[in-house]
Amino acid sequence: MFTALKKGRIAALGVIAVSAAVALAGCSSGSSPLDAGSTSTGSAAAGTIVIGSQSYYSNEIIAEIYAQALEANGQTVTRKFNIGQRDAYLPALASGEVTLFPEYSGNLLQFYDKSTAAVSADDVYAALKTAVPANLEVLEQSAAADQDSYNVTKAFADANGVTSIADLAKVSNVTLGGNAELATRPYGPPGLLSTYNVTVGFTPIDDSAGPLTLKALLDNTIQVANIYSADPSIGENNLVTLTDPKNLFLASNVVPLINKDAATPEVTDVINKVDAALTTEDLVKMNGESTTDQKSSADIAKEWLDGKKLF
Repeated sequence: MFTALKKGRIAALGVIAVSAAVALAGCSSGSSPLDAGSTSTGSAAAGTIVIGSQSYYSNEIIAEIYAQALEANGQTVTRKFNIGQRDAYLPALASGEVTLFPEYSGNLLQFYDKSTAAVSADDVYAALKTAVPANLEVLEQSAAADQDSYNVTKAFADANGVTSIADLAKVSNVTLGGNAELATRPYGPPGLLSTYNVTVGFTPIDDSAGPLTLKALLDNTIQVANIYSADPSIGENNLVTLTDPKNLFLASNVVPLINKDAATPEVTDVINKVDAALTTEDLVKMNGESTTDQKSSADIAKEWLDGKKLF
């Protein structure tokens, strides 16, 4: 039954927990990934591309693809993975301590503009280009999407006649689970109430929709889980992703966020070529290779690049 609790993902949980703690502490600890290899000014060494990633295995895979693609094209790359959430890494991008980061368009736009009216992939991307700070730039967005989604067990869906987020309004005593920051996100409990008139309890589970979140859902400790749409655990556990007829969630495509000082044609052309080749199906497959097959991000990235024959 509990197919998604693979050893590799459980082992990664310690890294996730440590990274979350670092993020909550404002990355003040000397063990932060942001401390490794930084210069006295906080900026990357001249000519070096510093690539960061969230404390989320799928994001790290994309970051590793960027790193290997750039290295294959003669660029010097430093990796600073598992940094944490946006409050931790966006200041590092702005300062130049990190220079390139794989992001997700909808969630990034809502970070900068909580009241945005953009919904579609193209509208979100257009709004995002003007919402980011002046010294940052978004490169070409990918067709690949990996966005927040609300999921329930099939048993819960069948018992309560629930197929959409709107249907939750007719169910009492519903608890939502997700990362702690979901509590105040526009699509979290406040958004559920204002958009769908759905009232939920909230349980913070800081593993980025990982094994603890999944276990809480399967054990009925929570009834709704925020799980990223390209996560293979949705299919592996026969979960029901609730439809979103009122667009609580914005379209969220993979998009590179770069410090303009590092945005040379030699860098941007490579990254744009990678993003043009990346698909949602690729993300689901690579995520499964991480969680089920326990492959490293480096091996997954190399196999993807070899298969696409981009360079």
